[in-house]
Amino acid sequence: MTPKPKTIEEYIEAAPAEAQQKLWQMHETIGKAAPGAKGTLKWSMPAYSYQKILVTFAVFKHHIGFYPMPSAIRTFAKELSKYKTATGSVKFPLDQKLPVSLISKMVKFRVKESREGTIRWRS
Repeated sequence: MTPKPKTIEEYIEAAPAEAQQKLWQMHETIGKAAPGAKGTLKWSMPAYSYQKILVTFAVFKHHIGFYPMPSAIRTFAKELSKYKTATGSVKFPLDQKLPVSLISKMVKFRVKESREGTIRWRS
């Protein structure tokens, strides 16, 4: 039995090999869009926060689940229309290119919400 990951880097390294490149890309994109955000594992998945959680993501068999909260899903609904979404999440298929620019915009939107004090999640 392999030990449970304790860091985002360990989480990515423990993921299936075919998903790791996209997970590193997701991690780097979030870091650039939210400089200074603290990256930790919450609910066994990578989470990024200032005082409150901005976004999280998780790897699944066929997709990466990205969780930027309902406000971001609503704000970017048109750009997300080609992906499966739910109230606060979006699925990025592993067999498609990761929409780095869109992810960056969503993270920056969450940073703006954090600065405005409208985020409810606590880190």
